[in-house]
Amino acid sequence: MTPFVFNTASSLHFGAGKITELGEMARTQMGERVMLISDPGLNKLGIVGRVAEILEKAGISVSVFADVQADPPESVIEAAVAAAKELDVQGIVGLGGGSSLDVAKLVAVLALGQETLVEMFGVGNTKGPRLPLILVPTTSGTGSEVTMVSIVTTGKSEKMGVVSPVILPDVALLDPELTYGLPPHITAATGIDAMVHAIEAYASVSPNNNPMSRNLACEALRLMGRAIERAVHDGSDKDARGDMLLGSMMAGQAFANSPVAAVHALAYPIGGHFKVPHGLSNALVLPHVLRFNAVTAPRPYAEIAPFVFPELVGMGVQEAAVAFAEEMQELSKRCGLQQSLFDVGIGRDDLPMMARDAMNQKRLLVNNPRKVDEAAALAIYEAAY
Repeated sequence: MTPFVFNTASSLHFGAGKITELGEMARTQMGERVMLISDPGLNKLGIVGRVAEILEKAGISVSVFADVQADPPESVIEAAVAAAKELDVQGIVGLGGGSSLDVAKLVAVLALGQETLVEMFGVGNTKGPRLPLILVPTTSGTGSEVTMVSIVTTGKSEKMGVVSPVILPDVALLDPELTYGLPPHITAATGIDAMVHAIEAYASVSPNNNPMSRNLACEALRLMGRAIERAVHDGSDKDARGDMLLGSMMAGQAFANSPVAAVHALAYPIGGHFKVPHGLSNALVLPHVLRFNAVTAPRPYAEIAPFVFPELVGMGVQEAAVAFAEEMQELSKRCGLQQSLFDVGIGRDDLPMMARDAMNQKRLLVNNPRKVDEAAALAIYEAAY
């Protein structure tokens, strides 16, 4: 068997109502001064206040940083780090979607002042140490609570990644109750995002593609395939919400160790330049990348197709791979997501620039089952237009 490495969070806690245990976890793992990192939306909804209260009842002094933006720029991270240093916090709790969790991971390292963000960019460049870290997701999409990846927007629009096991949390706490209030469009976009993580992890040609990632990807797709439409159209379906959150985490574990590829590489310019949410960016290019890859590498898509769409069992390899791409596009449509780059305000004249930008994502493109050059990227964008 091919050697591989598999990293994930040190401890996973899953279950409805688990958030009430956060105070005790933080008190035993972190000390008396904790920074809670989140975003303005959750703050306005009162979720940040509720979580801060749980921590305070455990005797913890809580400093709230709730200014995280989607696709966080360096300035947000710098502001959070400055606040953490000034308050001399002893631990970090990240609460929210992928952006808040990604910021929390970076602040846990940078608050100690031993590394700079520029030094951390890339694969394996973050050395640590870091502050104790607990991550609490409130969306079922990024899987960031169990990944060793953090994405930052640098300059005007380019996405840069920090990839290191150092930023994996001590605890990932998953409480489906925190996702019950998600509106349908966010449920849909984050859900497709999580499915993309599983699909790309399974098909990745990374040398670290491994049996644990593949099995996690299959189970993630089974859970989310049966739950996503129910969660979108009936947000109060507790079983569906639980399946989505657990599936999202499993997909995160899968791609953290068998990395994603061209779907993400082509999605980043969409989000970076046009502020399209990451999950929707992935959904817009997914079926077109699947069709492109299926020409030369249909087998992985044929293998995973029945986990999402049981009716595809028994098809030939090529037929199943093509049908999988079609069914994923139809699923996105049934979930109410926009279906083209035109629909999200992108002009046809923008496509060549986006194709050029996508070539900067070399760390992702090398994992794709079929080589994607600039001309291929442009053709995929044209198909998605």
